[in-house]
Amino acid sequence: MTRNLLLAYTIGALVLFGGRLSAQDAQPGTHAHVADTRSQDDQPEGTLPPVEVRPPEEPNVRQIETAPPATSMGGSPSSGFPGLSDSQLGQPGPFGATTGILRSKQSLFETPAAASIRSREEIQERQAPDMFHALQNEVGVLLQSTAAGQASPYIRGLTGQQILILVDGIRLNNSITRRGPNQYFNTIDPGMVDHIEVLRGQGSVLWGSDAIGGTINVVTRGANSHWAAMHGDYFTREFTQYYNTSNSSPYSRMNVEGWVGRVGVFGGGSFLNVRDLDTGFGDFSRQPGTNYQQYAGDLKFNYMLDKNQMLTVSVQHFEQQDLPRSDRFPGYPLDRNNSNTLGGARFFDPQQRDLAYIRYQTLDPLAGTFDALTFTASYHRQREVQTRGIPTTRFQETDVQTTGLQAVASKDLGPFGKWTTGFDWYYDDVNSPFGGTASGPIVPDDAWYRRAGWFLNSDIPLTNRLNATAGVRFESIETAGTPSVMNTPVSINPSYSDWIGHVGLVYELTRSVNLVGSISEGFRAPNLDDLMANNPNVLQQGQSLPSLGLTPEHSINYELGVKTDFDRLRTQTFVFWTDIQDNIVSITAAPNTFASANQDSFVQGVEFNGDYLLTCQWAVYGNFWYTFGENRVTGAPLSRIPPAQGILGLRYRDPIHHSYFAVYTWMSDRQDRLDTVRDVTDERIPIGGTPGFATWNIRLGRAFGNSDQHRLSLSVENLLDQPYLVHGSGVLGTGITARFGYAWIY
Repeated sequence: MTRNLLLAYTIGALVLFGGRLSAQDAQPGTHAHVADTRSQDDQPEGTLPPVEVRPPEEPNVRQIETAPPATSMGGSPSSGFPGLSDSQLGQPGPFGATTGILRSKQSLFETPAAASIRSREEIQERQAPDMFHALQNEVGVLLQSTAAGQASPYIRGLTGQQILILVDGIRLNNSITRRGPNQYFNTIDPGMVDHIEVLRGQGSVLWGSDAIGGTINVVTRGANSHWAAMHGDYFTREFTQYYNTSNSSPYSRMNVEGWVGRVGVFGGGSFLNVRDLDTGFGDFSRQPGTNYQQYAGDLKFNYMLDKNQMLTVSVQHFEQQDLPRSDRFPGYPLDRNNSNTLGGARFFDPQQRDLAYIRYQTLDPLAGTFDALTFTASYHRQREVQTRGIPTTRFQETDVQTTGLQAVASKDLGPFGKWTTGFDWYYDDVNSPFGGTASGPIVPDDAWYRRAGWFLNSDIPLTNRLNATAGVRFESIETAGTPSVMNTPVSINPSYSDWIGHVGLVYELTRSVNLVGSISEGFRAPNLDDLMANNPNVLQQGQSLPSLGLTPEHSINYELGVKTDFDRLRTQTFVFWTDIQDNIVSITAAPNTFASANQDSFVQGVEFNGDYLLTCQWAVYGNFWYTFGENRVTGAPLSRIPPAQGILGLRYRDPIHHSYFAVYTWMSDRQDRLDTVRDVTDERIPIGGTPGFATWNIRLGRAFGNSDQHRLSLSVENLLDQPYLVHGSGVLGTGITARFGYAWIY
């Protein structure tokens, strides 16, 4: 599709949509489908709704929409501040209060943490076919993509093993998660996602090892018991279709949702077929090695044992096929003298993830000993087969099966605060077959890795204006395997343990302004990839080798912030410093080989995001963040630290008529502070650094038909057709591209 045709379609869509921009307004915070016939001048000024990270206390106090849940946009009528309305919290009824990312009954405004939430409404407006697009442009988060179909979130300059990713509170990270950018965040289907919770700079006390840079919790959708309790049994179906012109990719998903008696069910399946990407790089119009296929399915049952007890059973499957590594494919990179000859094309086929869990939740358990108790048993399998060469000359497989157990309980002690305690246990069993010309497995076959931890966290009011949050965790880790070192098998069985803690304060300067600060310790023990991997598939500079003498990473994160929550203005501003002791980094071991070593490092920066409500429906929104990282031992920059960047936009939302419009710019500075060991020879980083860029983008959508059951949406990205590259990515940015969307809810 040509640029002129895209622009013509955009203008036509704006004309079509323009009538809705002058439609009757409605007070944000109300959800009744009743048209307001007053003029714009007569409308009351809007207020931003509260942003919470928990369900309400009781079903009967919940503000509920007057349409079945599947016909709702699923989002808050706010101007776009990363937050949630009650309808987006994913856990029905009063349950789930201890399974949110903060494991606490607090709103984002009341907590000292730097946190944000990407709602289902925003994910739908982005027409996200994958998690890369679902979380892109969140404050403090960079989405890196080594290959199409892969995504690695950076939080405060860190990624891979130093970011903890959860799915419904269950660890996605396992013992072979790589330290650098990896693909695993994209093994989640966005069509099953209710919202995404992001906690920056902390999470180790609440969730355990790996949360040095932060924690991401992806909360999946489920049947809505509130709607059933208030209005009776229901059943809805939803079909969604997206089409992206830049890679001619259709994304299709079908959902079913309903509640009958005590049983609720939500299920769905999706398919995505991606072709080579149309870039903005002049004569290099199509980037080879960016085509693949994926499909996914999920099913969740909720069963109410009684009004205080619920049982949840959930299964998920995700699989990608024929996914090339884009920076190792003939024809790319552009400026490394065709260095793709380092090893030929590389494929992931399949890239597979399966999750099954059973969760029991109860209120007032054990005769009032606790207010709430949650127990979860899970099975998580992540399997990948890497092949190399055309035709295939080598394959290496890793198949990690993780068994997990969690229990979390909470108690409100009145003047002594609200306390939460729990334990978690995970056991990884690794299988590593190989064949062809491969000399051995990436990780030793039959290696295992066991984590166990206990935590205690409290939210305590100290005075009428001053609240404190404090927590402590004990973590114990043991592993065993037989890696090959210089072609000699070496059996190892190391163990690691430590105590860590955090403390934070919230001071109410006014009812709408909170001053916050926190000190949070982090902990990450070396995993199997650090200790035992012989991996020729990751580093551009050569093969990574086992590093048997590594010690755990420890971090201390200091941050100060100001949070505002006025009727029409909401902001968060943070400055932070993260001191990483014994940071595990790559070093040169021998020509064309690399190992790992512990070296002290630090990361510091600033973050800002906010919304200003101009009217009930129009808002200005944006964010800005800057990160600086350095290795204290070498004095060199830390590898792949993101450049300063942010977004600025104008948004319209009409929750009554399910209409929206947004125009925004994404701006990124140049990044030429490069690590001399990894960055300067990285095929994914242009010589001299990654250039800065700015893209202009629009999104719009509207509903029509009986009960607004038909939804149309359009996004046009990079309107000026500027060539750009996200720092450290193996996939080029798109040229001007359109995303078309249609949803039918019936």
